[in-house]
Amino acid sequence: MFQNIMGAISTYAIPLILLLIPLYGYIKKVKVYEAFTEGAKEGFYTAVRIIPYLVAMLVAIGIFRKSGAMDILNGILRPITNLIGMPSEVLPMALMKPLSGGGASGIMNDLFTTYGPDSLIGRTASIMNGSTETTFYVLAVYFGSVAIKKTRHAVLAGLIADTVGIITAVIVARIMFA
Repeated sequence: MFQNIMGAISTYAIPLILLLIPLYGYIKKVKVYEAFTEGAKEGFYTAVRIIPYLVAMLVAIGIFRKSGAMDILNGILRPITNLIGMPSEVLPMALMKPLSGGGASGIMNDLFTTYGPDSLIGRTASIMNGSTETTFYVLAVYFGSVAIKKTRHAVLAGLIADTVGIITAVIVARIMFA
């Protein structure tokens, strides 16, 4: 029942949003196409401005993974994941997601290939992917685009939100699919 409802919502959500945005613009008397192209121009200039931040972050992630630091950190955190009932196979994804959405998707794809998307590990990884954020990527892009150098509490708040998302993903997956 729940999966049927979620499947129906998933099928119609994107087309509905794509219909509602121009309709809302029409009602508000906004020239939707012109607003879209103006936003696309601004997006291009923003993308050019943030390229150095993205390159630095992607190089750091690559060094982190290739150096074996990910495996060491995985071993250190394994007792904690066992405590909350998280499958240890999902931990690399939980560690990678705040750094890189692409890296986390790669790890999730490996989990799907190894264990299957309908396994508890696959479903936990899927829920975790949807309930966490690429915190460092977002900070690099948004703070970099407006040249903010002091992040204040943003990193801590983002990491706390990611931790809550990870724990919630484990709990929800266990309740719904175990």
